[in-house]
Amino acid sequence: MNKFKLRLYITGKTPKSERAIANLEDICKRELEGLYELQIIDVLEHPQLAEEEKILATPTLIKDLPPPLKRIIGDLSNAEKVLLGLDLMPAENGTKRKEGKQ
Repeated sequence: MNKFKLRLYITGKTPKSERAIANLEDICKRELEGLYELQIIDVLEHPQLAEEEKILATPTLIKDLPPPLKRIIGDLSNAEKVLLGLDLMPAENGTKRKEGKQ
C-alpha cells in the first residue's frame, strides 16, 4: 500500500475544525496504520497557502498521494465518504479496508 500524503485546511480552533481533525486522525489511525503523513494548515495563520490551493471552504482535506489528487470538504464525520474520497474500498464484514484500484 502506498503512503498517503494528506493536508487538512482549517480555520482557527473552531468546533468544526476540531471535529474535522479528530475525525480524520481517527480514520487515519484505524484505516491507514501509520502509512500516512498528515499536515494541518490553519488558513488564518497561512492565508497564502490557502490562496495557492484555491481553498474556498474549510475544513478541506486534500489527498496529494497516492494519485489522483482528491479534495473532500466538510468536518469528515461521514467516514464512509472520506474513505471513498481517499480511494479506499469499504470494509466487508468488519475486515480491514484495502486500497482501491487506480
